[in-house]
Amino acid sequence: MKVRSAVPTVENSTNFDIVSDSSTTVGTTLENLKAAIGGETGASAKYAAFAKAAKEQGYDQIARLFEATSAAEQIHIGLEYALVAEAEPDYEKPAAPDCSGEATDLNLISGACGEIYETSDMYPSFIKKAQEEGNTKAVQVFTRAKLAESVHAERYLAAYNDLDAADDDKFYLCPICGYIHKGEDFEKCPICFCPKATFTAF
Repeated sequence: MKVRSAVPTVENSTNFDIVSDSSTTVGTTLENLKAAIGGETGASAKYAAFAKAAKEQGYDQIARLFEATSAAEQIHIGLEYALVAEAEPDYEKPAAPDCSGEATDLNLISGACGEIYETSDMYPSFIKKAQEEGNTKAVQVFTRAKLAESVHAERYLAAYNDLDAADDDKFYLCPICGYIHKGEDFEKCPICFCPKATFTAF
């Protein structure tokens, strides 16, 4: 993902369309935040299980990618939970489901499919509703998550294509929005402009 001259937003970007066969159930923004928390909780648990499977199967770099993405989803959960808690201070996050992995190539495809759904369907649908309700905080949180999820999908597909040609590159996780960069060649997050020095290496 290239760094632009301005932080990407719904207003200055053209990749926020909703797929024509959307399968997302859209409620109020508060309901959508809770749904997103549930989805991200499941994704984080799934990727943690996929990381364990990858390590057991000898794919150490891919295990690190899954670990980074699991942590990224926790960032999204935190951002979404903070907004829910403003409206419902007693709201409790859902428990993480039990998950297991299978063959690493299939786990990568499963992960990519989930991330593509979130970036092309779920989050654009939730963003549109938040815009209609004038909830600018939710628009920003959903926007950052949507943009990060597309990069997660890209990382998974690249790892799938290079499954038998791994390198030694590290993955770097943005602590603000969950963007993941592969390798050392960057200065800041292309989504939120957070500096490289604050990123977590995997």
